[in-house]
Amino acid sequence: MTDSQFSQFSHSGNFRPATGAVWHAAWQSPSNIALVKYWGKNEGQLPINPSLSMTLSQAVTKTRLDAFVDGAVHGLVSVNGDPHHPFIPKMQRLLDLLAGDIPMLVKLAIMAETENTFPHSTGIASSASGISAFALCLLDLANQMVIPEISLRDWTRMVSCAARLGSGSACRSVYGGFTVWGRSLLVAGSSDEYAVDVNADVNPGMLSLRDAILIVSSEQKEVASTLGHRSMDRHPFRQGRVIQANSNLEEALRALAANDFNKLGDIAENEALSLHALLMSANPGVILLKPATLEIITRVRAKRKSGLPLFFTLDAGANVHLLYPHEAAFAVESFILEELAACCEGGRVIYDHCGTGPVRFPGRNENQAG
Repeated sequence: MTDSQFSQFSHSGNFRPATGAVWHAAWQSPSNIALVKYWGKNEGQLPINPSLSMTLSQAVTKTRLDAFVDGAVHGLVSVNGDPHHPFIPKMQRLLDLLAGDIPMLVKLAIMAETENTFPHSTGIASSASGISAFALCLLDLANQMVIPEISLRDWTRMVSCAARLGSGSACRSVYGGFTVWGRSLLVAGSSDEYAVDVNADVNPGMLSLRDAILIVSSEQKEVASTLGHRSMDRHPFRQGRVIQANSNLEEALRALAANDFNKLGDIAENEALSLHALLMSANPGVILLKPATLEIITRVRAKRKSGLPLFFTLDAGANVHLLYPHEAAFAVESFILEELAACCEGGRVIYDHCGTGPVRFPGRNENQAG
């Protein structure tokens, strides 16, 4: 992180709020599905390769922060009323990291309420939606307290940078549509420190892309993403993976511009299988795919041969994302209901689509004191 990212907040050390001052922030932030995967990172939560993602709409985290000043208490006091909630360590770590550059956050005691519309820690990028929602709320609080002259573009970039510190993929969720994270000569303004949206170069037809998430398992995945990324440090295929990702990014951006769904789908499938090949060939290796995952993949490929425009992708877990154009929604969703839902846990499928990004909820009596 460079000092300039939070410069508008970094000189707020003299912030002296009255005891009892209260602020509120509430945001809904979506998950995203990476079409070109981020896998492996350098020091500072920086990616070894650029990634491309599509922001979702229905798979979201809703988070509300109530912050107050009490000389005896500071930090994250509770999550959903529980002072020992399992989310607290990861959220507190992000708060501590940001407090070094945004000093007023050190003075706050914060109570968080958060909920997901989908199972967390199962390979559907719950950390992307959860951490981005938390980062949005924290930067919202900071903005309320300092009221600097910050453009929406600069503020969103700061949120993306902040979210990255907590979870790499979270930096992509602060934008709608399609997003690139990681420095690439193909994308003007791209950076390893924050994501940028690339929608200006995306054919409008791609912005209606559908994504059905097939819940094969809601159990917590065997290996956390952090450990999976770490496995790339000495992975024998690390350099080849970087080359592959950059090549796939170039092809995927061309497909988005040309409204070439088949090409984009080919790349998404290649990336998904490459990710799991990297997981399996690491030392130690891990297999996150379930028999039902492979059954779904087999059926999707067979159905596509009959002309149905449908492709799959996977994150680091057993659950399957099915990508399809909105024009084919009836045919694809009938196929899911008739042939794939039986492979899902309890028949559960989340029907989602390309989304427009986070939504701010009105706080109650923001900036009130007493």
